Amino acid sequence: MTHLTTGKKAPAFKGIDQAGHVRELKSYLGKKLLIYFYPKDDTPACTAQACDLRDNYKKLIKAGYQVIGISPDEVKRHVKFISKYDLPFDLISDPEHKIAEKYGVWGEKTLYGRKYMGIIRTSFLLDEKGKITEIIEKVDTKNHSAQVLKTEAKESKNKA
Repeated sequence: MTHLTTGKKAPAFKGIDQAGHVRELKSYLGKKLLIYFYPKDDTPACTAQACDLRDNYKKLIKAGYQVIGISPDEVKRHVKFISKYDLPFDLISDPEHKIAEKYGVWGEKTLYGRKYMGIIRTSFLLDEKGKITEIIEKVDTKNHSAQVLKTEAKESKNKA
């Protein structure tokens, strides 16, 4: 569970994307941003989540969101994952989980009774100033874009 809360500034980060470009939080200022942390490329739940975001990417863009995914996978895996599923957004490599730790999403997990450290699937919605507007901890991998857009609709209604 993340230590971050809504209304707070998102932690600055720097990472390498699938094209070898350095990506930093500050380069997204002025745009709303969906940062989604996920455990591993090309696994069933992570693929479902990425493909749902891909299939609804135009709706997310229309709502004003840039989308980036962050996982511990190496850049080469991201290249294959993006190519295989035709993903239209950047994936940032975080093999030393420095970004994940800043966001409080690196922690103990359990699978088949075995405990290990890994990414706790979580998404952060940021406003144009880099402030966290929503944290989605119970990610529905097959309907993640609907979760994001529902949150956006709620925020728009609250502003009106």
